[in-house]
Amino acid sequence: MSDLDLLISNINLASMSDATAGHSLADYGSMTHTSIGIKEGKIHRLYPPGSTLPTATTHIDGNGGWLTPGLIDCHSHLVWGGNRAREFEWRLQGISYEEISRRGGGIASTVKATRDASDNELKAAAQQRLTTLMAEGVTCLEIKSGYGLSLEHEARLLRIARELGNENPLTVQTTLLAAHALPPEFSDKDSYIDEICENIIPKIAALKLADAVDVFCEGIGFSTAQCQRVFDVAKEHALAIKGHVEQLSDLKGALLVANNAGLSADHIEYLQAEDVPALKGAGTVAVLLPGAFYALKEQQLPPIAALREHRVPMAVATDLNPGTSPQASLRLAMNQACVLFGLTPQESLAGVTRDAAKALGLGHCKGQLAVGFDADMVLWDIGHPSELSYGVNLCQPREVFYLGQKR
Repeated sequence: MSDLDLLISNINLASMSDATAGHSLADYGSMTHTSIGIKEGKIHRLYPPGSTLPTATTHIDGNGGWLTPGLIDCHSHLVWGGNRAREFEWRLQGISYEEISRRGGGIASTVKATRDASDNELKAAAQQRLTTLMAEGVTCLEIKSGYGLSLEHEARLLRIARELGNENPLTVQTTLLAAHALPPEFSDKDSYIDEICENIIPKIAALKLADAVDVFCEGIGFSTAQCQRVFDVAKEHALAIKGHVEQLSDLKGALLVANNAGLSADHIEYLQAEDVPALKGAGTVAVLLPGAFYALKEQQLPPIAALREHRVPMAVATDLNPGTSPQASLRLAMNQACVLFGLTPQESLAGVTRDAAKALGLGHCKGQLAVGFDADMVLWDIGHPSELSYGVNLCQPREVFYLGQKR
C-alpha cells in the first residue's frame, strides 16, 4: 500500500507561505530541488533535497519546473447576460461611467439583459468564461450576483454559480451583491434597501446560496448608512461581509467594512492613507482591481505605499464583468497590478494566492503550499516565478491540480 496518493518530485516550490508575508518583496517562500507529497487532497509533507521519498499511487517528475499554489480570483461577476461593447465605444468618445449610468446604461442595461436571458443561456456563457480562467491555473473563484436585483433573479444567479462549482473541479465561493444598483421597479434607494434587508438576504440565507454579502458603496450606488443596514442583516444571518468601496470617491466605505470586521475592501483607489491602519486592525484584505482601473482610464492610484507600510494583505482579482473589466484573465490582472499599481511580481503572485484566499475567508486552507493546506497547485515550465507576472501568454500551466487531482 502506498504512503501517498500523489508525489511530485524534482520541482521548485513557490510556497507563498505566511512566513514570507511582509518580508522581502522578492521572497516567494522558494524551495528548490524539492518534492511534495499529497494525501487525501491535502499537502502531507514537503521534502527537502536529498530526502528519502515515500511510495505514492501516482508519482510525477516535475522536470525542474515550478509549483505554485493554485491561482485564486477573489472578485468576479461571472454570471451575466448580454454585453456592453457599445458602452466601451461611448467611453472612448469621452462619456463618463457616471453619465452612462445616469442614461440607463451601465449596470441597469446588464440587469435587463440578464433578466431576459434563460438559465441555460446564462450558464453556458458563464461556463465559457470559467473555462478560460481555469486554463490559466485558477483553482478557486468568487462569483458575485448583482445583475438580477430582485429575489427571483439574484437567487437564480447564485444558484447557477453554485451549479458551476458543483460541475467543475475548482472551488466556488458565492457572494450576494443585491446592493449593486437601484432596480427599475423601485423609485428610491431606501425602499430597495428595505427589500434587501427584509426579504432578499433572509431568503438567500435560508436557501444557503451565498457565503457572503457585498455592497456598492458609492454616490451612484448606496450610502454608508444604507450599506450599514445591509451589513447588520448579513451578520444576523451569519454571512461574511465585503464591499465595493472608494472606487470613484472617498465615502469612507473601507472604514465601514473594517468596522464590521469585513473580509475585504475592494477597489480602494480613493482610500486615504490615514484610513489604512483600520484595515490592518480589522484583518480586512485590500483587493486591488487593476482591470477596472485600466478599462475606465482612471488616474487615482490605490495607496500602495501605505498598504505596504501597515502590512495590509493586498489581493489581486479580475473584477470580471461586462462593463468595467471585461477580461477573463487573472494573469493579465497580475501584470496590470505590476505595471499600473507598482506591485512587485512577488506581491502580485501573493495577491492571487495567499492574500486572495484570505479575502474569501479561506486563508486557513488555500493559497499556500504548506502542510495541511488543500492541494490546489499549478505546475509551470518557467525559470522563475516572476515570469507569471511578466507576460500573459508567454507561459501556460503544464498541470493543474484540484485537491491533489490532476485535471
